[in-house]
Amino acid sequence: MNKQTIHNILKSGAGLAALALRVPVGVILAAHGAQKLFGWFGGYGLEGTGQWMASIGLEPGYLMALLAGSAEFYGGLALVLGLLTRPAAAVSAFTMLVAIFSVHFEHGLFLTNNGYEYALALFATTVALTIQGAGSFSVDNRLAKKLVGNASVNEPSHLKQVA
Repeated sequence: MNKQTIHNILKSGAGLAALALRVPVGVILAAHGAQKLFGWFGGYGLEGTGQWMASIGLEPGYLMALLAGSAEFYGGLALVLGLLTRPAAAVSAFTMLVAIFSVHFEHGLFLTNNGYEYALALFATTVALTIQGAGSFSVDNRLAKKLVGNASVNEPSHLKQVA
């Protein structure tokens, strides 16, 4: 990957609003992932989650539990930190789509009937973070600044600061 591509993935002008989205959603996703991976917070761990996933047709269940749990746990931690936010949010958005259509959609919108409203809210938030990035208060922005200094990636090289 070249510097321009990495810079485009990391840089975000979203301000502090992205922080208000990514921290609580990251905590929620990480907690759900911890249920799947480690059995924390009343979860069933990989074995139990894998068996359940296989029972609803997501085969092989253990692998699907590992993938979903990892996407949620590690993606959630990345969102909290604002580290590789766009890729983490994109993977999380995909995970929520799978949850919506494989588990919740047939129950309708409302959560009281095991519907998809909660997963839809998480999907919408992670799509927004995929588009806008981590915001100004994030590891991503710090990395983007270190990558190119204070100069723009698109500036001619003779205008960039010499380190």
